[in-house]
Amino acid sequence: MPRTPHPLRSLLLAAALIPASALAAAAPAAARSYEPDATVQPGPRVPAVAGATTPFVTIEAESGSISGAGARKRALAGVGTVASLESEASGYGLVELKNTNDSLSITNTTGKVANSLVVRASIPDAANGGGIDATIDLYVNGVFRQAIPLSSKQAWNYRGATTNPDDPNAGGMPYRFYNEFPVRITGAPIAAGQHLKFQKGAANKAAVYDLDSIDLENVGAERTQPANSLSVVTYGADPAFGKDSTTAIQNAVNAARSQGRSVWLPKGKYLINSTVSTNLDLTGVKVEGAGMWYTTLYRRVPLPTPANWRSQIKVGSGTTLTDVQIDANAIYRGVKGPGGSDYGVNASGAGGWLVERIWTRHTDANWLSGSNGVARNSRTADSYGDGFNTNNSNHKDPDLLGLNLLVQNNFARGTGDDSFATYSDAGTNGDSAVMSGTRILNNTAVAPWWANGIRVAGGRNIQVRNNLVNGSSSNSALEIGSFGDTGHPTESATISDNILLGGGGWNGTPQGVKITSPSSTSLFPNAFTTVTLSNNLLRGALRAGVLVDRTRVNVTLTNNTIDRPAQQGIRVNSGVTGTGRFSGNTIQNLAPGQVATQNESPSTFTITG
Repeated sequence: MPRTPHPLRSLLLAAALIPASALAAAAPAAARSYEPDATVQPGPRVPAVAGATTPFVTIEAESGSISGAGARKRALAGVGTVASLESEASGYGLVELKNTNDSLSITNTTGKVANSLVVRASIPDAANGGGIDATIDLYVNGVFRQAIPLSSKQAWNYRGATTNPDDPNAGGMPYRFYNEFPVRITGAPIAAGQHLKFQKGAANKAAVYDLDSIDLENVGAERTQPANSLSVVTYGADPAFGKDSTTAIQNAVNAARSQGRSVWLPKGKYLINSTVSTNLDLTGVKVEGAGMWYTTLYRRVPLPTPANWRSQIKVGSGTTLTDVQIDANAIYRGVKGPGGSDYGVNASGAGGWLVERIWTRHTDANWLSGSNGVARNSRTADSYGDGFNTNNSNHKDPDLLGLNLLVQNNFARGTGDDSFATYSDAGTNGDSAVMSGTRILNNTAVAPWWANGIRVAGGRNIQVRNNLVNGSSSNSALEIGSFGDTGHPTESATISDNILLGGGGWNGTPQGVKITSPSSTSLFPNAFTTVTLSNNLLRGALRAGVLVDRTRVNVTLTNNTIDRPAQQGIRVNSGVTGTGRFSGNTIQNLAPGQVATQNESPSTFTITG
């Protein structure tokens, strides 16, 4: 029997042009907005703008037109128990091309010229793992322009494989299907109104092409060397990718630190950590590149990676890092493990730090601790861990307090853990102080292949405001609670003016929004989660819109709109103690047989309003 696609699909197709986030150097910005579907009556307040500002616009592949006997549009038909191409796609939909001359056509309706694309796509793994390389042909207004290189060498991991996560023949569940492929347009830029066709030609050898989305961007000119800066090339770094530049870059940083100057990374691709297991330590220095499309630090570690081989970039007190791309050859998760993954940047320090306009790809989390640090206007993709994780780093240290950290105007897509997270941990001895003052503002999270769009895991005085989450494959759009037995409780958090689309994937019982508290084995077994959600739009959850889960929760829900959840609008699980103060919320377009509010703990969880 044919299955009906989830109703979220039609809602997202109505707004298929998505100005995603991430600011590139010298590029104009466009506001990210989401227009509620015309058939939905808005509640007391629906956020009109959420997510980051961006120099590019995302066009969902399924909003285009297809041609060919083997071309089809695929959409998620409800929550499953395993990952799928549909569940990991942005907006839960994609276009598949199987036969020679199958094609997808889209139009540049952005009103802007585009000289660059980012194609998010999946091609099959090799029979024994390790991936393949292939191309897909691009035509502009019917004329062949170029072949776009694609690869699955950093995709297709296998959860639970008995050998390693890259082995398709060891009993694991496949996931992490997609990768992003930045490409500069050959010849003239694509003008507004021109037509782009992605075609599986005779020379395009992958058996199948699954296309998720295309970003159109007009990348500005490269930046020039700042005054009073030291060029890494002067110290022997090679922008032509011919030799390892780790030591040369570190020497330039050390010299700049001693001379009170900054460091300049000219246009180029710099090979690092191929022969040297040493973190680049930028502490106390301003380090600038020519732009995230122009300057790349590429970590090509040995594979399998020797134990404790490190390649993270350390950002300490007084550091500024801007306008670079950080990429890696890692193939699966595990910091210091054989898959080659390590943190993108690892920031700490009591004296504050700034990370701005960076683009991390194929790394583990951007691990952000310390006090008064700022990560903004950046992007991350295809990570093996969180996108941006603010934390107090699991142990007591004055440089790792996790105080007043700001994550603002960033874009994360295809992350291997929470796209945006704050994580307060008491440590094994229970003596690390609780984090305070984290702000997660105006960010965009798209299609994490593992975990949540946003995760609040402990702390006080937390703000999560004006963010956009567009789908989550395995878990929830937003989860609030604590993490592990040493995780602090969430003492106070305000979640407001966010747009949360989908959530409630295949991993256990996630929801659109899931609220939990420390478990009975926690260091804080009697602690409550205390949170206020106001003026949020929750749309198209694959299960309940909001689940209040065990065991102790005090939650205020005010002026939220919960639209078209697959199950209940709000569900309170059995075994929950606490209070729910609900007022001014709109719950609409419920599925047949579902109820707006279901309280399974009526004697211990009191709902007022």
